[in-house]
Amino acid sequence: MDYSDMYRNGEYLRKNPTWDVGDSPWKARQILQMLLEHDIRARTVGEVGCGAGEILVNLQEVMGDECVFCGYDISPQAIEICKPKANERLHFFQRDLLQEPKINWDLLLAIDVIEHIEDYTGFLRAIKEKATYKVFHVPLEFFVLSALHPGFLRKQRLNSGHLHYFTKDILLQTFNELGYEILDARYTHGYRVSRGHGWKDDLLYIPRRIGFLLHKDLTVRVFGGYSLLVLAR
Repeated sequence: MDYSDMYRNGEYLRKNPTWDVGDSPWKARQILQMLLEHDIRARTVGEVGCGAGEILVNLQEVMGDECVFCGYDISPQAIEICKPKANERLHFFQRDLLQEPKINWDLLLAIDVIEHIEDYTGFLRAIKEKATYKVFHVPLEFFVLSALHPGFLRKQRLNSGHLHYFTKDILLQTFNELGYEILDARYTHGYRVSRGHGWKDDLLYIPRRIGFLLHKDLTVRVFGGYSLLVLAR
């Protein structure tokens, strides 16, 4: 079974018709804030698994006229969505980035991608030399409540194509083992952005907010709803 087929044959689009474009402005703001805090001024930016391309669209609006952006995705449906958004400094390609040998960007984005990839450690090794800086955004979907409710993880696998489920510690250990230098790692509260997942998710809204103020790591490990934004080189 080739797990990537769902992105090529239209199955992913059927199950996720918006391609989560509504979250893209928020994700772009998180990325930009991290870059600004570390005084990273990229002039070439690439995104692997760019989906509908909205993160790059939002970044282009604020990162200056000298910056060039490239989005790669293996899904023909995603690239069709992207095509009307392209311009002289924003380009989209229906290609496997790992098969592009001459890429050397200032900044590579892998936003909500590695959980979809069967051999994610091989993927992380392959992209390591394709940019000076890398920004990853990864959902932390292995938490106490998700372990107690196995239907949650099964749903993420069937509908969203998530093959791997991470905790903060496992994710950071993986980056370290693969030779990445972690410059920053911070939680993002996706549960505040992507509302409307049902009454169970609504019930967790207040415990997540209050608990995070008291003990961030414990709240994430118990209640979930967070992702990790990582800056590495």
